[in-house]
Amino acid sequence: MQTWVTAIANHDEQALAELYEATLARIYGLALRITRNTQAAEEVTEDIYWQVWREAPRFDSQRGNVMAWLLTIARSRALDYLRKEDNAELCEEPELLLIDEPARNSNPQDLLLATQKNLLLNQALQQLEPIQRQLIAMAFFRGLTHEEIASFTAIPLGTVKSHIRRALKQLYDTLEEDLIKGFE
Repeated sequence: MQTWVTAIANHDEQALAELYEATLARIYGLALRITRNTQAAEEVTEDIYWQVWREAPRFDSQRGNVMAWLLTIARSRALDYLRKEDNAELCEEPELLLIDEPARNSNPQDLLLATQKNLLLNQALQQLEPIQRQLIAMAFFRGLTHEEIASFTAIPLGTVKSHIRRALKQLYDTLEEDLIKGFE
């Protein structure tokens, strides 16, 4: 593979084609695993090989092998793709979203209490470290398992579990304290 990268650095299109054929399955597989979308994975894969074409002269074999370099680029491009995507999700049955909304003739006292609880939760979330906030969001708002989060973020599974456990404890302690103050 090193010889292909050297040839690509000299603008050898055939070398790029050979590298592409030899590595496509692993690169596309990683992009697909991260993006969870075939169209996105295809777009990311195209970007990866375009980046290889441009940056081949800067490849340093002293820092690692070609496959590690390619997989690093793939992970980076896939995560970049996810960051730029809109996180809003479409609901196939929008009327289901109305179930959690309070009825129009609800007691104003209930609406005020719900608003206050929402504010307390948001304030408690802001007190978390950014990594903990991100992991909590992935687990509870996106519904990912600990294993999926570990795979997605490339953080060891035990570390993901520890961060989430500490974040939940901190949220519990903060919210419990705020709720007790609210009832005094």
